[in-house]
Amino acid sequence: MTKPTMALAELAEKGADADLLREMIQFVAQRMMEMDVEGLCAAAYGERSPDRVNRRNGYRDRLWETRAGSVELKIPKLRQGSYFPGFLEPRRTAEKALAAVIQEAYVQGVSTRSVDELVKAMGMSGISKSQVSRLCTEIDERVGAFLNRPIEGDWPYLWIDATYVKTREAGRIVSVAVIIAVGVNTEGQREVLGMSVGASEAEAFWTTFLRSLARRGLRGVKLVISDDHEGLKAAVTKLLKATWQRCRVHFMRNALVHVPKGQRQMVAALIRTVFAQESEAEARRQWRAVADQLRERFPKIGALMDAAEDEVLAHMSFPKAHRLQIHSTNPLERLNAEIKRRTDVVGIFPNEAAIVRLVGALLLEQNDEWQLQRRYLQLEGLQALGDNQPARLSAVLS
Repeated sequence: MTKPTMALAELAEKGADADLLREMIQFVAQRMMEMDVEGLCAAAYGERSPDRVNRRNGYRDRLWETRAGSVELKIPKLRQGSYFPGFLEPRRTAEKALAAVIQEAYVQGVSTRSVDELVKAMGMSGISKSQVSRLCTEIDERVGAFLNRPIEGDWPYLWIDATYVKTREAGRIVSVAVIIAVGVNTEGQREVLGMSVGASEAEAFWTTFLRSLARRGLRGVKLVISDDHEGLKAAVTKLLKATWQRCRVHFMRNALVHVPKGQRQMVAALIRTVFAQESEAEARRQWRAVADQLRERFPKIGALMDAAEDEVLAHMSFPKAHRLQIHSTNPLERLNAEIKRRTDVVGIFPNEAAIVRLVGALLLEQNDEWQLQRRYLQLEGLQALGDNQPARLSAVLS
């Protein structure tokens, strides 16, 4: 009798055990995942095989909610790539949140024509306000627990970006900023650390957001990567005492605005020579040489480069192994694209709570997926960046 068959037989002998069904579900699910991973590796666990194409890298704990109750699973991790079992339906919460937002807009009578059509197509036209309220409460509890969870450990790198959505406020349609913060800790793992919704990107808004992260335990931040938000720059300097990295991609776009279309490719190639340098000192020398070379023909670019040198080259003083990921907000682009895709379905949100519900659910599930993947950054240099000291936030709790 094989080991899996023996284990199944042992479970079957527990006929009077009240937890039998959950244990059976756990056993079958675990075996399905093991078989999936064996197929992906082209070899069984611990087997020496010339056909092996991948190796396992431990497990990730995951609670699976089933009709029989909560089932604890250990999801295998891979050295190369990621694995997520199809039966867990990773996007289920986000789909529920989207449905809840659409339903709320519909029952409140503030939906657009496109939302009305979606309601009919999804067969939700008979839903009541009490049903919507129960669904929203269920999702809000999960999202709230996620967005307000304690932040533990040191987080040397912090990416912050904003996207914009429309909502109804006092009878008017207004555009609001949705701010998202993603960090990497000293173990190289990436997590969504927080989000906030606000009407403006003034320094006071950024200050409030960073203080909320600090109260939850954010510490050890060495570099903050973002677009050129003046309010954020001031808040980072004042509260986190961290270095600020201006997104290199956004800087390039801003610079090329001052160049005729026919010459943009040449100018972009010239500026990129700066980023090919091996050290910070070499990059700074090349930066100034390029600025001087462009200054005569494009004086605005020369002035822009003079002013932005420290901001754009800040990442060069950090470990070389990390520079590809920390020079821009590109690591958030895929996440922002997914948020944009879902929020475009709604069009105009009925209220701010609906924004937090949908975007928060998307962030929760993206965070779960990241936990199943390999380290985002190499450990080389990360431990040295952790100081095990709380970030000195002089005005955080005042």
